[in-house]
Amino acid sequence: MPELPEVEVTRRSFASAIEGATVQAVRMGKPLRWPLGCAPEVLVGRRVLSVGRRGKYLLIGLDQGVLLVHLGMSGSLRFALALPAALGHDHFDLVTSLGTLRLHDPRRFGAVVYVDSLDDSQARRLLGRLGPEPLSDAFDVAQFQAQLKRHQSAIKSVLLAGEAVVGVGNIYACEALFLAGIRPTVRAARLSRARAAHLHAAIVKVLGQAVALGGSTLRDFSSASGQAGHFQLQTMVYGRAGLPCRVCASPVRQIRQGQRSTFYCASCQKP
Repeated sequence: MPELPEVEVTRRSFASAIEGATVQAVRMGKPLRWPLGCAPEVLVGRRVLSVGRRGKYLLIGLDQGVLLVHLGMSGSLRFALALPAALGHDHFDLVTSLGTLRLHDPRRFGAVVYVDSLDDSQARRLLGRLGPEPLSDAFDVAQFQAQLKRHQSAIKSVLLAGEAVVGVGNIYACEALFLAGIRPTVRAARLSRARAAHLHAAIVKVLGQAVALGGSTLRDFSSASGQAGHFQLQTMVYGRAGLPCRVCASPVRQIRQGQRSTFYCASCQKP
């Protein structure tokens, strides 16, 4: 599943290329997770002003309205001057004067939703409960510490929930907890201020590294320009069950938390 780093990498890979483009046509394929929210022809003639991001949503700002794009579990975007004819898993084409933006999504959990503004009720429903952005000044360490004190669940589950901080998916939660030396099963409320501060810094560092390395390509993720990610090549614990820890050589352990695989080192990560 594309996580925050992959979505940010995707945004950066086409944002400047599409800005200023005029929409010439919209092609809809099979239905996605939610309806578009307007007739496709309504978008024709509108100009793309910006491409932002909130959590795992891309926000394509138009001169009138905003397109909210979510990649779901298996989606990816491609942007190019010319793309081949759409196939069965190509569900949305935004044809512009500067190129075509295509959503490819084999499992169809992704979405493209039009809203008049980010104050629209649909936009508030999708974005309103997201936690602070970890790669922005909004991710305040004191507020993060306070949020953790409110939760009795395991710290990894709290990170994945997205209330204390948005966009820390499974790979990056495992890696940040390893870097902070925190066992993923520790109750969030039990973390001291110092350990919570270490985790805050680890989240920022891990996500920043992932973006710099183009995200993680575990199956078929690639940016809108077709580039694969390389963060998965340097993970410390994720996907390394039974292999020696890169720090202490103890075998990396794997457990299940909330139907997700969790990887950790019992020697380096303390309860």
